[in-house]
Amino acid sequence: MSNLSKGSIIGIILGGISLVLLLMGVLWYNNTISLNEGVQGRWANVENSYQLRNNLIPNIVSTAKKYAEFEQETLIGMIEARSKATSINVDASNLTAENIAAYSKAQSAVNFGLDRLLATYENYPELKSNEQLKELINELERTEERINTERNRYNETVEVYNAKIGKFPGVFLAPAFGFEKAAYYEADEGADQAPDVGDLFEN
Repeated sequence: MSNLSKGSIIGIILGGISLVLLLMGVLWYNNTISLNEGVQGRWANVENSYQLRNNLIPNIVSTAKKYAEFEQETLIGMIEARSKATSINVDASNLTAENIAAYSKAQSAVNFGLDRLLATYENYPELKSNEQLKELINELERTEERINTERNRYNETVEVYNAKIGKFPGVFLAPAFGFEKAAYYEADEGADQAPDVGDLFEN
């Protein structure tokens, strides 16, 4: 009877430990799911902010086209860069370094095109004084600020999520549940530099 009681006590203790471990695992899983969804949500915000910028480009180009002497090569290059950038989408559930690098490279080409496009406005006082263009440039500046903000927020969220699955017990649980590290947004050369539009119309 005494031995049976000891066995029962041991069984209760082991059962209690198992229950605690199970609860800890459930809590870890639920929290990690939330963090993973947060990463995907932040990435969606990054893409949306870039899409807002891409939506402005046709209007800017259309305004410039009204001036026959405006450099057509510059306009064509800008449209081509935008077309390529809008064709690249990254699945939020597959945020690998390679996928984000390809996305960043395309956005960098848009940055270069915008830099070139905006620089030419200095040679066209009539275009520079266009009220519609002024508002478009102001909107572009606000969009560039949003892009920078959303990229930073995405990277901050990725840092928290990656730490969660990289530390104990995540280092053991993450592979079992299929959680993988998300890649940071490491801007392609030039992609992290917003076009200089702040003082375009100050003269």
